[in-house]
Amino acid sequence: MKQLLIISLLFFCIKNMNAQQPATPDKIYGQLFVDVQLAKIFADGKTFVDCTPKRKIRDIMYDYGLAKGPKMNLKKFVEDNFNMPAEPPAFNYIMKEPVAANHIKNLWSVLRRDADIAVEGSSLLALPNPYIVPGGRFREIYYWDSYFTMLGLKESGETEMIESMVKNFAFLIDKYGHIPNGNRSYYLSRSQPPFFSLMIELLATIKGEAVYKTYLPQLEKEYNYWMEGVDKIKKGTAFKRLVKLNDGSVLNRYWDDLNTPRQESYKEDYDLSEAAANELAMRIKMASPEALKKILDETRGNVCRNLRAGAESGWDFSSRWFADEKNISSIQTTDIVPVDLNCLLYNLEMVIAKGMFLKRGEIAGNKYKSIAAKRKTAIVKYCWNVKTNFFFDYNIVIKKQNSNYTAAGLYPLFVKIATPSQANTVAATAIKYLLKPGGIVTTTNNTGQQWDAPNGWAPLQWIAVNGLNNYKQTVLAKDIATRWLALNDKVYAATGKMMEKYNVEDMNKEAGGGEYPSQDGFGWTNGVYLALKAFMQKK
Repeated sequence: MKQLLIISLLFFCIKNMNAQQPATPDKIYGQLFVDVQLAKIFADGKTFVDCTPKRKIRDIMYDYGLAKGPKMNLKKFVEDNFNMPAEPPAFNYIMKEPVAANHIKNLWSVLRRDADIAVEGSSLLALPNPYIVPGGRFREIYYWDSYFTMLGLKESGETEMIESMVKNFAFLIDKYGHIPNGNRSYYLSRSQPPFFSLMIELLATIKGEAVYKTYLPQLEKEYNYWMEGVDKIKKGTAFKRLVKLNDGSVLNRYWDDLNTPRQESYKEDYDLSEAAANELAMRIKMASPEALKKILDETRGNVCRNLRAGAESGWDFSSRWFADEKNISSIQTTDIVPVDLNCLLYNLEMVIAKGMFLKRGEIAGNKYKSIAAKRKTAIVKYCWNVKTNFFFDYNIVIKKQNSNYTAAGLYPLFVKIATPSQANTVAATAIKYLLKPGGIVTTTNNTGQQWDAPNGWAPLQWIAVNGLNNYKQTVLAKDIATRWLALNDKVYAATGKMMEKYNVEDMNKEAGGGEYPSQDGFGWTNGVYLALKAFMQKK
């Protein structure tokens, strides 16, 4: 029996090492991966998937097959055979500065990573150019984080790094057909909020309009990733990241190509999906064990898919995605047309149009302008609420808007698709529901999830400030920026840290919630801090 186990482990390992796509940790390490993650021998599920092997993978797997048993010390086996990921540096001890802005500028070199060297058995997708990581447990580049990091790099004069990161994202699009959540193999099944077009716009302010032509092929490829199936999808249906409403309008949703537990949060997803299946099993009766198994497997897969889609949204996790607006067990991300995602795709369409005008002429440019105009009409139709004067997500199953006020409702102002009248009422509604002592709160629900109250996040402050400023709501824009900067300064003075997220409701308390402790470093907070400082100096 033990011999069979060893042979199967080796066969599994060799087969997946030869696959064209980079093999993910679960494919490389098979049962070893499952055993390690479910045993939770590390507090953070991301630890093992970021490890690198100390010796040949087939030898590790052979020895695991021999050693596996009830008396085995699994943690010791892993530590003996794998290099642990590097501990994050204690930023506040490395270079303590009394002024946060100076601290941030010094941090760029600490958060910098040089071009990668591929390592067999590593989950890291090697990038050809240097880049900036967020910090803490986030040891790799992250898609939407990077745009906000770039804002600060620009203020610091680090323009070469901005271009280097844009080149890396173009490389990922060319190699994999999209920008994954981050440059890890276990992130390849999903993307993140599509900010590549905004990166191109940012780079164009530095290097000129030729940037639009240079990166037009990658802009188109990313767009095709989000629009896969658009020529075949029928009215009233959804396919992958596409939704086609009954009137023929085409909008998008978050998705993931897999319906299994996320590898970096394997136990959390496994436990949640098992709990959902067990709860259903107690409520239903099926004609046969086979029929019961089928529906329970579908339930597990549905939970995992929605958790993964929530991770693609960047808002992992939030009551935005919960049917009852309270419990993650009711997650339904794929049922929702998010207003922010569709605003970002509108911007992508407009940037492609600009590149087309510059490179291929008026007919090609007008084609994408027309597509963008249709999306704008659909966003307003399905996401604007005339009674509450705000933009909301739309649920395609119950065919109505969600009622939760969230900071995502400010994105139509950020990409300039709101009318002046709508912008005025959005501003008033934001003051009523979202404005807190430390800035804009993420949602109005306090669920214990990190993308809910009382937390505020740097990217959402930037979206709010710039969206409002686009419509001459300068008083409110400056107020939000002032509150956020004051909160950042307060926490920095007390801790010497720039944090991933902040408690905007009570400035004397830390932010919390989520699957891991609050991280410091921190890429997008640094970027938005410097950019908002510059914004305030111009006003």
